[in-house]
Amino acid sequence: MPDTIPLIGGELPKMVVQTTHGVRTLPDDYRGRRLVIFSHQQTLHLYVQQSFVAFAKRHEDFKKLDTELLGLSVDNTFSHIKWVEWIKEKLNVETPFPIIADPRGEVALRLGMLHAQSATQTQLG
Repeated sequence: MPDTIPLIGGELPKMVVQTTHGVRTLPDDYRGRRLVIFSHQQTLHLYVQQSFVAFAKRHEDFKKLDTELLGLSVDNTFSHIKWVEWIKEKLNVETPFPIIADPRGEVALRLGMLHAQSATQTQLG
């Protein structure tokens, strides 16, 4: 467990993460903007699909508030890409924000987003 978990509005620890949009450096790539990082348990879960679609449909509203969205789960990049393709094909919704691939749970652990009973699932939130 990390010594400290960043609080809402606090400074993110510096990390290099792999996403569906390529490599991102946190917090540097988002400096000067607000960032909402949200996690999900696993791809293709109905609740997660609904959440992602809601975020995707409101992406422009977040942009108007100078706020970026960034998803996170312990799935790998390939799973995320396939899932984003499925959402586009089946639900006709683009997912314009990146999703962090964190198969070892290292990013989720540093951000305090691992489920209390599982070292392999991020929390919904």
